[in-house]
Amino acid sequence: MSYAVAVRTLCEFTAKEGDLDLRFTPSPSAQEGMAGHQTVVSRRGPDYRAELPLAGAFPGLLVSGRADGYDPEANLLEEIKTHRGDVTRIPQNHRLLHWAQVKVYGWLLCLNYELDAVELAVVYFNVVTQQETVFSEHFGAAELRAFFDLQCRRFIAWAEQEGLHRRERDHSLERLRFPYPAFRHGQRQLAESVFRSARDGHTLLAQATTGIGKTLGTLFPQLKAFPAQKLDRLFFLTAKTPGRRLALDALASLRRQEEQMPLRVLEHVARDKACEHPDKSCHGESCPLAKGFYDRLAAARQAAVERRWLTQQDVRQVALAHQICPYYLSQELCHWADVVVCDYNYYFDLGALLYGLTLQYDWRITLLVDEAHNLVERGRGMYTAELIQDDFHALCTAAPARLKGALERVARHWHRLHQDQALPYQIYPALPDLFVAALNKAVGAIKDHLTDQPSNNERSLLQFYLDASLFCRLAEAYGPHSLFDITRNDAQGTFPSADLCLRNVVPAVFLAERFATAHSTTLFSATLQPADYYRDLLGLPEETQWLNVASPFSAEQLDVRIVRNLSTRYPHRESSLAPICRIMAEQYRAKPGNYLAFFSSYAYLQQVLDLFRSLHPEVPTLQQSRSMNELNRQAFLDRFTEHSRGIGFAVLGGAFGEGIDLPGKRLIGAFIATLGLPQVNEINEEIKARMEQMFGNGYDYAYLYPGLQKVVQAAGRVIRTTEDEGVVYLLDDRFAQPQTRRLLPDWWQLTTVRL
Repeated sequence: MSYAVAVRTLCEFTAKEGDLDLRFTPSPSAQEGMAGHQTVVSRRGPDYRAELPLAGAFPGLLVSGRADGYDPEANLLEEIKTHRGDVTRIPQNHRLLHWAQVKVYGWLLCLNYELDAVELAVVYFNVVTQQETVFSEHFGAAELRAFFDLQCRRFIAWAEQEGLHRRERDHSLERLRFPYPAFRHGQRQLAESVFRSARDGHTLLAQATTGIGKTLGTLFPQLKAFPAQKLDRLFFLTAKTPGRRLALDALASLRRQEEQMPLRVLEHVARDKACEHPDKSCHGESCPLAKGFYDRLAAARQAAVERRWLTQQDVRQVALAHQICPYYLSQELCHWADVVVCDYNYYFDLGALLYGLTLQYDWRITLLVDEAHNLVERGRGMYTAELIQDDFHALCTAAPARLKGALERVARHWHRLHQDQALPYQIYPALPDLFVAALNKAVGAIKDHLTDQPSNNERSLLQFYLDASLFCRLAEAYGPHSLFDITRNDAQGTFPSADLCLRNVVPAVFLAERFATAHSTTLFSATLQPADYYRDLLGLPEETQWLNVASPFSAEQLDVRIVRNLSTRYPHRESSLAPICRIMAEQYRAKPGNYLAFFSSYAYLQQVLDLFRSLHPEVPTLQQSRSMNELNRQAFLDRFTEHSRGIGFAVLGGAFGEGIDLPGKRLIGAFIATLGLPQVNEINEEIKARMEQMFGNGYDYAYLYPGLQKVVQAAGRVIRTTEDEGVVYLLDDRFAQPQTRRLLPDWWQLTTVRL
């Protein structure tokens, strides 16, 4: 059985050498690259054959691809590469890779067309000047075959290893059993639904309360579906670090069944978390782990895949043992891992690594999206661009002389946008075409400057280039799913200042293709209702199935009390302080223990806390602050022990409203003094109008659903196991309204009380 490999993949594996060099120099965009190829092809004769399919075999290996172009009259095969700037700046290791590709294609051409020799050329096309620089050489078929055989011999051991790994992996997954004697209540229902979705190539929205083992209940059936569905990769996508840890714990429980289980698991983390030398730049002249990176990559890659279990720490150990960068070793391992556990953005972002690899290698993938209720806001953020005018003013002052004209045009159009603006915040009904055109020209000018002068540029210039490029890219996709707004800064300064935002409100337009690319997807969370809200905003297929998993908890475990004659609306905040303090104090006296109290803002939290401490100084309290780092957050949680007592004050939707685990007596109750509704402001009112226009349910989509999701998540901190018991106070009369009650978990038994 032959292992199939593309020419590009083969050469990237065997022909890369030298340093890792990530110094920023603008490269042609995908559109510029395609246009450049077309321009070169259009200059050739009528018999020129573009995108020529070629294939050939080596024992155990099938190599195929499409050569850029062949002129049969001149017997000339070309590899076309687009670039910007001086052609002499193309690194030598890139040139070697380009020649490796054209030489492999050269042999395949000789093989397919029975040629004794061929003229090979690497054509570098400058997308700015439209000039070609051609390097050509004559090769005999025997010499090209020797080169092809050498590359194949370098790759064949890896190919055979990968083929064996795939067979062993699938055989192991066929034998895989659930790691515990029995499923938890609701866990089997979830697992069976996930398996059917993976088998049938469907998308599933699974709402399942904490306590049933959602992570294991989704991972196990997805892996069981691998062999029959011939799946290549599983991406477990999370919103936060605790989600990665839960996934790794669940996978570890599956791996314990078989010594040396052949499943490769990779935890891929952000670059700033993996970087060993944050004070250095990513190139061989600065960072020792970039020096000779590709020369040592093969040995490090082999050592890593032999480990199979590759957490962040494991990858770091392998990388440092071979003196290469941990982050870029992890990026390489994304090509070869069976399961990648990482943040949402590695698949859903505009330039997402895993999505790009999936398209490039035509992988058959399956997705697990953890805590999927977070994907709406995260998706909006990924497709939003902002330009800060104070930063732009500072850039204009320090910019190189050749950029002054382009930046001044942007400044003029920017100023015109808000010179007559009477309000501090304003939403524009359409994109300002003249401003976007000026910004596009400035991006082009900066790109040309960075191409000609790639070093010794101000960081602010590069940052503006990246921000403005994103703005221009998103402007091309502008539609009802986005809005353009201006926020005026009234702080005194030399220049009037206003910040521009191209804000995404419906990420479905961008995310839909990501879901469509996957063979199957399961999105799961404790709060995924109503299903239409997530289908509409995330761009899920119309036939997406929705599952409400039976809760393992009984109504008797959680006493949910709605205080129906109390309002926490903004005009009533002052009058709500004393009643809230009385409710908390009475509950604490009746049953001392650990509680969390959630509020809509830090200001409201502080008001209640100040009064509570003055009225009840004997009750221990602690509070969430605005700027808690990870250590501070952990210290806050560490105060909740089996033997401690007190009330922690927190903001709903913040770090302690979801994703924390305080089982048993570490938390026995919660007070939720808000519906969690987003603030009523111009942005959210415009979002409401857009939602009404697009889906006919504006208020619920913009306010009610996002708010109640936070409430249910916060209440879910109280009951974590089937042995836990606790109480939740919903401190607002609106919780008693029918349209609100129907969005609360169906296993809750609600009791209404009066002050």
